[in-house]
Amino acid sequence: MFNRFILVVVFVPLAIILIALAVANRGSVALTLDPFHPGNPALTLNLPLFIFLFLALAVGMIVGSMATWVKQGRYRKLARQRGLEAENLRQAVSRAPAAPKGPALPKPTN
Repeated sequence: MFNRFILVVVFVPLAIILIALAVANRGSVALTLDPFHPGNPALTLNLPLFIFLFLALAVGMIVGSMATWVKQGRYRKLARQRGLEAENLRQAVSRAPAAPKGPALPKPTN
């Protein structure tokens, strides 16, 4: 139910905005990769503007995701170490001899 709510409230308006952006920016633009000879056809791409916008958005999301993943690496390492330590402690407890059945402390005398 919550997933459907997120789909309707977030992704449907986002899709409408992206479609409107694509329709409004469908004019062809030139992206030249050679700054010294801008007229070089071998290094010039002529595509609609919305494709460049969507590519920039996708590259930004990928780079941001990778930066987040790298920055959180120390926390993943710490979680792995603590998981191994917890597993070692579980195994040590399961191999330990059983505690004696009697009371652990002597009874107090009055």
